[in-house]
Amino acid sequence: MALQWLVQGCRSGDSLVFHFSGHGTTQPDYNMDEIDGFDETLCPVDFETQGMILDDEINATIVRPLPHGAKLHAIIDACHSGTVLDLPFLCRMNREGYYVWEDHGRFSSTYKGTSGGLAVSISACDDHQTSSDTTAFSGDTSTGVLTYSFIQAVENDRGLTYGNLLNAMRKTIREARSGIRLKGPIAALVNKVLGTEFPQEPQLTSSEKFDIYSKQFVL
Repeated sequence: MALQWLVQGCRSGDSLVFHFSGHGTTQPDYNMDEIDGFDETLCPVDFETQGMILDDEINATIVRPLPHGAKLHAIIDACHSGTVLDLPFLCRMNREGYYVWEDHGRFSSTYKGTSGGLAVSISACDDHQTSSDTTAFSGDTSTGVLTYSFIQAVENDRGLTYGNLLNAMRKTIREARSGIRLKGPIAALVNKVLGTEFPQEPQLTSSEKFDIYSKQFVL
């Protein structure tokens, strides 16, 4: 119902944001529209009793109804989140900044694009990867790598292109790995609220393997 509310009454000129930071997983793909044979899912707090939210459901609810002139930006900080919006095109970017586009729409008999709008998803990891929290950014408190680096990038430069955004996020992650003290409004806020100092030699958990994956479709 909340996802339906997001797009309800949406029209040209509207800008929508869907941010999810939590657990994600996979399950077997029964309608044969996934390259790897698995649907990606998000796990709400009641998923053990009410079930998970499938990528097929997310796509049908907030992607396909998106009208011409409207934009949707999704930031998904969860495991197995690479194609969790099931968009037709996937852009893989490695740590060196090189990227390659993949056409995922040709594997599905169901149209996965919008109704003319623009849908962009930035995900924490590939479908087969996990994305852990880390204390590298905020001292003793664990934070999601994608969420933190995204906020840092947006706070520091309001006029970012998509490419510059991804590069800025990668820079934040590299600086944390190398022990450079983070700066900027969000860093100052976290430091003030938590009363902590950013470590000079932060230790990353398994999210050190973090890569950024984005996908977009323009009709």
